[in-house]
Amino acid sequence: MAPGSMRGRVKEGMGTYLSTPKTEKFSEDGENGRVKYGLSSMQGWRASMEDSHAALPDLDPSTSFFGVYDGHGGKVVAKFCAKYLHQQVLKNEAYSTGNIETSVQKAFIRMDDMMRGQRGWRELSVLGDRINKFTGVIEGLIWSPRGGEGSHQLDDWPFEEGPHSDFTGPTSGCTACVAIIRNNQLIVANAGDSRCVISRKGEAYNLSRDHKPGLEIERERILKAGGFIHSGRVNGSLNLTRAIGDMEFKQNKFLSAEKQIVTANPDVNTVELRDDDDFIVLACDGIWDCMSSQQLVDFIHEQLKSESRLSTICERVFDKCLAPSTATGEGCDNMTMILVQFKKPIQPSVASAASNELDIDGKLKTTAAAANESNSS
Repeated sequence: MAPGSMRGRVKEGMGTYLSTPKTEKFSEDGENGRVKYGLSSMQGWRASMEDSHAALPDLDPSTSFFGVYDGHGGKVVAKFCAKYLHQQVLKNEAYSTGNIETSVQKAFIRMDDMMRGQRGWRELSVLGDRINKFTGVIEGLIWSPRGGEGSHQLDDWPFEEGPHSDFTGPTSGCTACVAIIRNNQLIVANAGDSRCVISRKGEAYNLSRDHKPGLEIERERILKAGGFIHSGRVNGSLNLTRAIGDMEFKQNKFLSAEKQIVTANPDVNTVELRDDDDFIVLACDGIWDCMSSQQLVDFIHEQLKSESRLSTICERVFDKCLAPSTATGEGCDNMTMILVQFKKPIQPSVASAASNELDIDGKLKTTAAAANESNSS
């Protein structure tokens, strides 16, 4: 191979890295009566940017939605989720009855269903920038559905006939970690190893669990579904046990979506917010590979003493995490982070506060310990 033919890329371990990192950051800030947020994303050393995110402080008049999606094997599934997952939360009938936990769980599973068939193939082609080929443009026009995109009916994803009607879905995938805030309730849903952390009186508590092959509950499902774990990877290839997409691991027609080798089924955790809750952070593993939950919370608190623009704090986290070289792999991943502050004092009843204290101190610390044990195994 001629010198320079890699176009500034070098191979390191399992990933392809650039010879110099892309440090341009794409940032955003916003607020409403309930929350103030800042977010940022940076490609870093990776040859491409595969993270996506969604920030909707006004998902509806009483609800805020934030999500991070870390793609692997490509960017399209993460982009698909950033575009559609929050819409499906809204459209599920459970949402209209106030059951956010069920609606978000169904929305995760729904992503896999929507990416199948002709319609799924066409949407992914557009998001993957492959539709600009001449045949793709024609095909996309021929098979475009009729009707407005803003339809609020429960299922606005009609079946389409076409040459890709039997498309089983993408082999690439993404993690998904979302936080939904309504009144004094915080609902966190997670599939994969992106993470949501809350700072309560300055102490970090994981509101999600990293889904890794080392977790016993994950291992049991994988083996029952006919899969195996080799070198810490599902079927020797995927280092996550839950993800949206990755359809090659979801081909057992005798099992439900929740019981496949890899599942999009999220853990859903509901917490009653209190007035001593400082903020939440959602971030992809490009951050958590470099900082523990408590280290990040401490860093944010220190930054908040002199910086009010939350996206700037996210950018400083990236600068702190970015590796000087690709020698170790840590600090070389794409980085995405959303920081959300609660604006109004939250005063739950004494009973719910006591119950929530137990929940935070018990279940969440247990979750953190399990994740740490998994990461060290």
